[in-house]
Amino acid sequence: MKNTSGARKGRPGSSAVRKGSKGKQVGSGGQGRQALEGKKPTPAAEDRPYHPAGKAKAARERLDAARGRAGNGPRAGSAVAGRGGQEAPRRRPKSSDDSEMVTGRNSVLEALRTRIPASTLYIAARIEMDDRTKEILTLATRRGLPVLEVMRPELDRLTGPDSVHQGVALKVPPYQYAHPIDLLEASVKRQQTPLFVALDGITDPRNLGAIIRSVGAFGGQGVIIPQRRSVGLTASAWKTSAGAAARIPVAMAANLTQTLKSFKEQGVFVLGLDGGGDVMLPGLELADRPLVVVVGSEGKGLSRIVAETCDAVVSIPITTAVESLNAGMAASVTLYEISRLRAERK
Repeated sequence: MKNTSGARKGRPGSSAVRKGSKGKQVGSGGQGRQALEGKKPTPAAEDRPYHPAGKAKAARERLDAARGRAGNGPRAGSAVAGRGGQEAPRRRPKSSDDSEMVTGRNSVLEALRTRIPASTLYIAARIEMDDRTKEILTLATRRGLPVLEVMRPELDRLTGPDSVHQGVALKVPPYQYAHPIDLLEASVKRQQTPLFVALDGITDPRNLGAIIRSVGAFGGQGVIIPQRRSVGLTASAWKTSAGAAARIPVAMAANLTQTLKSFKEQGVFVLGLDGGGDVMLPGLELADRPLVVVVGSEGKGLSRIVAETCDAVVSIPITTAVESLNAGMAASVTLYEISRLRAERK
């Protein structure tokens, strides 16, 4: 007989809709109702073992457990004794070696004499031994520095193609710049008449080295460089200073204009050097006062905002045979005249 009830043909008692063991429908309608019920709260990141935060937490727990078994050292993230409850500082590892190579016998010898921090001394094989080389080896041995003898091509590679190393090179860590105000306070404490040179956009390391050398030669107490758009104390500057960088501190100013204003508040006069200045250098009236001499960049001179900050802009008289002096020479001539006038007025 033909089935006219609309029910599907099958086993006795079967139905078109299956049911679960507890009578709950398993079809699409049941799944939709489960989705509407929502899920449990998402675990915190550090409680998820596959999350980076969870992996870091697990690593800390393993480290804490290891330290607890060994019985030494504070827990990870705990305060360090003697720091007032502050968390131990975390240092980011360096991505590259920031060390510098001081080259040349005079520069290396002066650096060793003044006990500049160093890590390695390189000596060229079969180097000609003069008095400077002998003293370099003696000082390095006394300090316990590793002395490596290398072939000249290797020393050329280490120091760079433009370096004149004279067979010796000293590897030193990055230069530790002072704070400008610290230089001023140290000068006042020693009862000296402050004399500093500030650089406004100097980018040639040879000019920086020459200025450091002149500051040391004519009684200055330090050099100030801006943090941006300025050369730093590189190996080339060390070389040009002929070792003076070991005795004359270099400070770094986060903002040169603000630093000059701070010096002015402390009674220091700011003199800028420029060919179109309104004050001539010979017989400078302010020479015996506390001074900061600002030297402009090799091409553009003083920037506008720095020139406006200066108490006076000073010119060096030169003949028409040359257009201008470079920054190192201008600073040297100015410092000499200031030193001469100070000696006359004592």
